Amino acid sequence: MSARGKSGGGKSARGKSGRLKVLHVITGLGIGGAEQQLRLLLRHLPVQGRVVTLTNPGPVALGIEADGTPVTHLGMTGNRDLGALPRLARLIREGGYDLVHTHLYRACVYGRLAARLGGVRRVIATEHSLGESQIEGRPLSTGTRALYLASERLGTSTVAVSASVARRLADWGVAPDRIQVVPNGIETGRFAFAPRARRLTRGVLGIPEDAFVVGGVGRLAPGKRFDRLIRAVASVPEARLLLVGDGERREELRAVARECGAAGRVLFFGACEDPPLDGPAGPMLPELLAAMDVFVSTSPDETFGLAVVEALAAGLPVLYVACPAIEDLPADAAPGARRIGESVPELIGALHRLRAVHGPRPVRLPAPAAARRYDIAHSADRLMTLYDQAVHGRPGP
Repeated sequence: MSARGKSGGGKSARGKSGRLKVLHVITGLGIGGAEQQLRLLLRHLPVQGRVVTLTNPGPVALGIEADGTPVTHLGMTGNRDLGALPRLARLIREGGYDLVHTHLYRACVYGRLAARLGGVRRVIATEHSLGESQIEGRPLSTGTRALYLASERLGTSTVAVSASVARRLADWGVAPDRIQVVPNGIETGRFAFAPRARRLTRGVLGIPEDAFVVGGVGRLAPGKRFDRLIRAVASVPEARLLLVGDGERREELRAVARECGAAGRVLFFGACEDPPLDGPAGPMLPELLAAMDVFVSTSPDETFGLAVVEALAAGLPVLYVACPAIEDLPADAAPGARRIGESVPELIGALHRLRAVHGPRPVRLPAPAAARRYDIAHSADRLMTLYDQAVHGRPGP
């Protein structure tokens, strides 16, 4: 992976292939939803792309490069490293890009201004993580909003990953005619349930074939409320919990499991990059979902709910506290998903009711319309339309 290297070849507006030249700028490339969504999009966008990560060229950066897209680490040392701005502007200027696409708050603020300084006036920014009361897990503030809106006006348009995020952007002060919805996506076919994958994965994880397994996927952070899920599973004696993800609350959640007397029934799998790098060492996300019997999302403030969509594509019944990806669709788009309350007693009741309806082992459901609607190919097509409109239509102000 290059570090502060050149960002592309030559001054021409197109690469040798004749495809659009697009530079993606993202805050970091550790394992996270926005980061993995960028990697997935790059696998489906017919453009000549390159990625700049301001910080943390982690596992997803390795995956992006393994897929064939170069990654440059800008080496930004913090939010106030203003020296990163001219470095990024120089990379943009030297690359001869048709368009710059930014992802996550810091990259959007710096990337829009750097694009203007670097001579690129067409900038699309994707808003991945604007919740009701937080942005990227941090509380919203007046200063955060003011800086966001000031930089937003330097771009061409802002992409919201769900209709709910589009409404929040408009409420925040972004002009509605500058907001476009391009939902997150998954490679739907990868998640189709396979009984053999279930048996093999349970064998690898040491989970009995007849065990009732509750699943959760996400960063082990306070906002995900996995402590409540652990307490709920602890109150369902026959249940086990498979948590897929890592984060700052890992040890605290282990302590919660011990406190509840459920340490032996809670399996912390750790982070799972998806799509995987070549030659994965263990089960990947589709196999882990195959090992589950029900999926539960306890987060009360989501911008999309990608893990819920993946679970639905795997045929799992889903219990969720908040999921704009489902709530923005007609009620019959995801018959296997049910919204529940966020308290521990409500979670316990929902698990017991599901067991009563489905018996000892819930059956697999066909992938619903929601899972097919959110296939990544549709998202890539929609994004390419926006790219073409930006490049061949009117540029930004």
